Amino acid sequence: MENRSIQIVCSRNKNISLRVIPGHFATNHSHISHYIDITGIKCHSVAAKQAGETLARFYENNTSIDTIICMDGCEIIGAFLANALSKSSLHGMNEKSDICIVTPEFLPTGQLFFRENIEESMIKEKRVLLLLASATTGKTINRALECLKYYAANVVGIAALFSAIPEKEGISIDSLFTQDDIQGYRTYEFRDCPFCQQKRKIDAMVNGYGYSKAR
Repeated sequence: MENRSIQIVCSRNKNISLRVIPGHFATNHSHISHYIDITGIKCHSVAAKQAGETLARFYENNTSIDTIICMDGCEIIGAFLANALSKSSLHGMNEKSDICIVTPEFLPTGQLFFRENIEESMIKEKRVLLLLASATTGKTINRALECLKYYAANVVGIAALFSAIPEKEGISIDSLFTQDDIQGYRTYEFRDCPFCQQKRKIDAMVNGYGYSKAR
């Protein structure tokens, strides 16, 4: 499978790239035509720093942020993003601010929640940026937004390393890579997947952490 991989360079920063493998893959919510390997950006400190600093450009001059909510193991990128936003600049809205980096916990039912000490000081009535590895159908974003609304957070932005959708609930999704960067990328509901209709086996199960080959 790996010998089919293609390297895609970020148009906003030539020092950032990801690996894309065409095939038949299943996520928790859909089937997709390409596996987008974001683990290198999340796990290598140099790449994570470049990603955080590049994402910061979307917000540094126009958005005040108190807390970054990190999904899909994006805490390292979130920390570099917060650091870039808090650096002194002429028009920076987060200059010298102490931005919190928070990861929600998951109940056995899949619902997200925060402990009371985090809720009161870092979530409730705070200006929150949601950070994800990837957004394909937007269902993970919906779940996160529902949770943040329950905890009375003010969601001021959504950032992703890759996004196949431009916005969710009226909030633009700012991303390093989009569907347009990957030729032929498609996402399907399970029942509408043309690969399944062709009886083509799944290459792997995938999520924001990586892939597990189908057996």
